[in-house]
Amino acid sequence: MNLKNKHVIVLGAGSSGRDAAALALREGASVAVHDSRESITGIAEGVQTVAKASSQTGEQSHCDLLVLSPGIDGETDFVRAYAANAGEMVGEVEFAYRFYSGQIVAITGTNGKTTTTELVVRILNYAGISCRACGNYGPTFSEMVLMDEPPQALALEVSSFQLETIRDFHPGVVVWLNFSPDHMDRYPTVEAYKAAKLRVFENLTAEDSIVVRAGEDIGTQSAEDTTCSTEEDADFTLVDHAIALSGENVLDLAQTRLRGLHNAENAMAAFAACSVLGVTASVAEEALQGFAPPLHRCELVRTLDGVEYINDSKATNLHALDSALRSQGRPIVLIAGGKQKGLDYSEILPRLEATTKGIVVFGEIADQIAQTFQPVSTTAPCTVVESLEEAVRTAASIAECGDTILFSPGTSSFDMFSGYEERGDCFRRIVNELK
Repeated sequence: MNLKNKHVIVLGAGSSGRDAAALALREGASVAVHDSRESITGIAEGVQTVAKASSQTGEQSHCDLLVLSPGIDGETDFVRAYAANAGEMVGEVEFAYRFYSGQIVAITGTNGKTTTTELVVRILNYAGISCRACGNYGPTFSEMVLMDEPPQALALEVSSFQLETIRDFHPGVVVWLNFSPDHMDRYPTVEAYKAAKLRVFENLTAEDSIVVRAGEDIGTQSAEDTTCSTEEDADFTLVDHAIALSGENVLDLAQTRLRGLHNAENAMAAFAACSVLGVTASVAEEALQGFAPPLHRCELVRTLDGVEYINDSKATNLHALDSALRSQGRPIVLIAGGKQKGLDYSEILPRLEATTKGIVVFGEIADQIAQTFQPVSTTAPCTVVESLEEAVRTAASIAECGDTILFSPGTSSFDMFSGYEERGDCFRRIVNELK
């Protein structure tokens, strides 16, 4: 893509916007970053900034290329005003892709993306293929392209927001982990959300590879697929603590720190993706022996008086919550709740009935959840509290030796915290202060 003497406008001054602007500048364009915030900082020297941007600003602006940051909804009047006067509109992932020539393993799904992304990076680097994580997790795609020596491969976590604005984006390997409703505060229907995620397959050919959880409906695709599952017939399955391919054990998870069925599926998906790039099972097994799972995803904080305290703050939707519930092998006292996202918690009632002995809820949707959970109240009474600290102490009063207190909110944290990281850190601090 030749940007010499072209004018590029980047909408959004977050990390994606800042790095896209720097990349456009490097490629010879005149660049401006527009944002509705009061002031803009951290932009590369030589890039114009326009703060307090509005639809009217967009109507008065013209550019050859409009680059949209993923946090900005492309269906708003604000974006439409800019797009009407742009030669082309793409997102940051599409933009960076046009300047990258290495291998791309694109990882998407509602849950498990971050762990799988880290596993791919771990395995490929151990195998001698330089790889970095980027995209929806870690640095931006543009930052990787800006490196003096970009890595040979990228484990690119891609969200529905990023996939909305692709055109030519063509990874060699796509990992589709799972799908469940999420982000219903941005999408009008579940179908619209899924359609955005399915765009990851849009430019694949028979030369490419797909790794998919068995049972997932991804439609008819031209690329060859490999299936993974701990519960259904698949190419990769779990036999005791070992990952098996076509019934033959290839990778022993007992030698790793990966806990739970969900992490077994993440490991299967990561190995299947890396095997496309020539990595053997023995190399992958050695790589995984030193792997530490990411914080806030079924993280064992401590065991106190025989009770395990699990931090699963990264569970910001119902599928993640359901995965956490099914991955535990002990009776569960669940702590859930947070921001209203329009999710239907009745979907997990069967899982709650089978796994929990008590439920504690807090946050913006606490009362709504408590009402939804009424059908399981005889086996798992639900208590509404005001704060996370009160939730932990209430759960501790319910749990007995041999139980697990699982902090898996099932929704986002923005009603009380800056993000799931702060929420998880708060949970960890409270638990470590218990006596």
